[in-house]
Amino acid sequence: MSTELAAPPAGYTGYIEEDHHHDYGGDVVFGFWIYILSDCILFATLFAVFAVLGGNFAGAPEAVELFELDYVLAETALLLLSSFTFGMAMLEANKKNMKGVFTWLGATFALGAGFLVMEVNEFIHFTHEGAAAWSSGAWSAFYGLIGTHGLHVFAGMIWMIVLWVHLWRDGLTEGNHVRLMCLSLFWHFLDIIWICVFSVVYLMGVL
Repeated sequence: MSTELAAPPAGYTGYIEEDHHHDYGGDVVFGFWIYILSDCILFATLFAVFAVLGGNFAGAPEAVELFELDYVLAETALLLLSSFTFGMAMLEANKKNMKGVFTWLGATFALGAGFLVMEVNEFIHFTHEGAAAWSSGAWSAFYGLIGTHGLHVFAGMIWMIVLWVHLWRDGLTEGNHVRLMCLSLFWHFLDIIWICVFSVVYLMGVL
């Protein structure tokens, strides 16, 4: 009986699966950067619409009458602080410290929830003052831009809950670490967009 092994198929290498596994994280992060760039286009469009319609109040209350910078600064502080806590969660993930990851992600979630509550409360207040989304072109552009950002924050919080489940079930696997990294990019991106919102919409609105 011959003991020779059959020759492998043409083009076969024993490293195909290993290479694929090695490239997984890089491919996912690269694809996520493409998504971030598409979101940049979305927000650039909304900023452009606001730039065109931002002065068209058509008899509705004007921004300078309603904007309260102290309130918006408190919102901004919550979101920026949540970016710091997410950074701490990433540091704990690099140390393979599950307890630290859950603690800092929980703090990030709480800060994001506080930001959303303040934003919804602001929308309700403006609407009661006669500055609803349908009151004028300026307010439609305002709610479109701020609301889209708020929906992104809400989506990030849902993503965080899903990631908690993955981490609780599987631990800090390579896949979960990549997911955490992508969510971190997304969350920091939202902070950058909010700084632009604060500068262009709120700060210029009261000047």
